Amino acid sequence: MDMDSHLDPARARSRWSVEPGWLNTASHGMPPDTAYAAMTAAQEAWRLGRSDMDAWQAAGERARACFARLVGAPVDAVMAGQTASGLLAPFAAALPPGARVLVPDIEFTSNLFPWLVQEARGVEVVTVPAAKLATAIDERTTAVAFSLVQSSDGSIAPEADIVAAARAHGAAVFVDGTQACGWLPIDATRYDLFVVSAYKWLMAPRGAAYGYVAPEQAERTLPHAANWYAGAPGADAYYGPPLRLAETARRFDTSPAWFCQVGAAPALDLVERIGVERIHTHNVTLANRFLTGLGLPPTDSAIVSVDAPQAKARLDAAGIRASVRAGRVRLAFHLYNTTADADAAIAALTA
Repeated sequence: MDMDSHLDPARARSRWSVEPGWLNTASHGMPPDTAYAAMTAAQEAWRLGRSDMDAWQAAGERARACFARLVGAPVDAVMAGQTASGLLAPFAAALPPGARVLVPDIEFTSNLFPWLVQEARGVEVVTVPAAKLATAIDERTTAVAFSLVQSSDGSIAPEADIVAAARAHGAAVFVDGTQACGWLPIDATRYDLFVVSAYKWLMAPRGAAYGYVAPEQAERTLPHAANWYAGAPGADAYYGPPLRLAETARRFDTSPAWFCQVGAAPALDLVERIGVERIHTHNVTLANRFLTGLGLPPTDSAIVSVDAPQAKARLDAAGIRASVRAGRVRLAFHLYNTTADADAAIAALTA
């Protein structure tokens, strides 16, 4: 997209109706008004019997294409589903018995349970501190799976070191970008598999998820959730054999939650129009402002985690919505947040 067509984050803020004080995008994002309107209109058409499934499906394809551009991937290598763990599942099931998967010890379970459940058939899952992932990769490692940004505290993985170590030892790289995609610039083609639940930083309705899969990884993976929507384009996929799946990554698609895709298309479009680099600058500036106000060092992440006496209760009393993860208060700064939100959180915790 031409940079001249990008929206400035400050000007774009009018496209949300969220009340001040929502610092909880790491739990779920707020929809832009265009996404809410599109989803509401689709539901009204459904209620009145004026449904247009073709239009809903077209919205899903627009969202897929937009996601591909946001992460620098070819659209034919992008799959769509409802959850990040659901997109991971067939690739976890494709690991051979005896495979060794390395994951962080404090990892969100959507990128942990899909691997752990394979232990029942002989896959070994080894956990180490996230900061030591790169050095723990060796010739025994089949794959390394990690979150690009940790849900618990917002720490950004040393992905360059991890990828380099994995490539040096012939290990696959499986990445959950749910807490990164939408604010952190990403090149998904650096990985063998990259999945995202879009209801956080991409601000889509919950029930839309996307992923990039490298061609070599796709070729050796059986699409265990094969269904009509994963069928070859142009083929009648409704009834009877033979098996006729898409040759692209969409053979890993699951039948879409249509209203979620209708809402996702304008939400992802707005992220693209503003530009991830600009969003990154905006979000990190606010997060660092908050940390500095508490006398803490900046982390250059949109997600921050602090340990302060009665922090959650004090934020609640000030009308600031945040969450508690791993025993600490977690705050997250996104496009609809302002310096006023950051300063109000500082005041609540320092009063």
